[in-house]
Amino acid sequence: MTDFEQMKDAVVRGDREASVELAKKAVESGVDPMQAIREGFAQGMEVVGRGFEDGSLFLPDMMLSAEAMKAAIAVLEPAMSAEQAAESRAGKVVLATVQGDVHDIGKNIVRILMSTGGFEVVDLGRDVSVSTIIDRAEDVKADIIGLSALMTTTMMYMKEVIEELVEAGIRDDFKVMVGGAPVTVDWAEEIGADGYAKDAFAAIQVAKDLLD
Repeated sequence: MTDFEQMKDAVVRGDREASVELAKKAVESGVDPMQAIREGFAQGMEVVGRGFEDGSLFLPDMMLSAEAMKAAIAVLEPAMSAEQAAESRAGKVVLATVQGDVHDIGKNIVRILMSTGGFEVVDLGRDVSVSTIIDRAEDVKADIIGLSALMTTTMMYMKEVIEELVEAGIRDDFKVMVGGAPVTVDWAEEIGADGYAKDAFAAIQVAKDLLD
């Protein structure tokens, strides 16, 4: 088994210790850190993502794998050149569960997976007001605002965020993506969101597509 295959396997197994050791070995051997991520660890997350989608893997499996990859990246990042480090950062995302909604498991999974996918994530938590979301997005110069809702009664705050962005004349400064159990692609289109993700793995690809 090649080193890249071992990296992939360690992530699939959710083996944090093995992932860290393989990352250290890659650095010591002079392996390109970005190559290790792309051809090794990230390949493991793709396997886990497919397993989660088809029901052969479950939430605890995914969380362990994401943490294993995150630990490996933490070892590899200091060995990256400035250009590689910039390339590895896909963009800056502000995440929040909207006002009145205290459900944040899905949003937390998105945060972890986006972090392992190269995004800089600012997590505002749950039950976050519209004004706080917008103010923080402006403060950190976010590329994307990600909004989660798990209750139909709080989905309206997603619409309110977009309306407030329009009213403030800064709608074009941010891509807005939405998700959560009651949220649909039709709702996303109705409120003028830029993207909709049906789950955490889809959120990564949607975010990358929005910034391409």
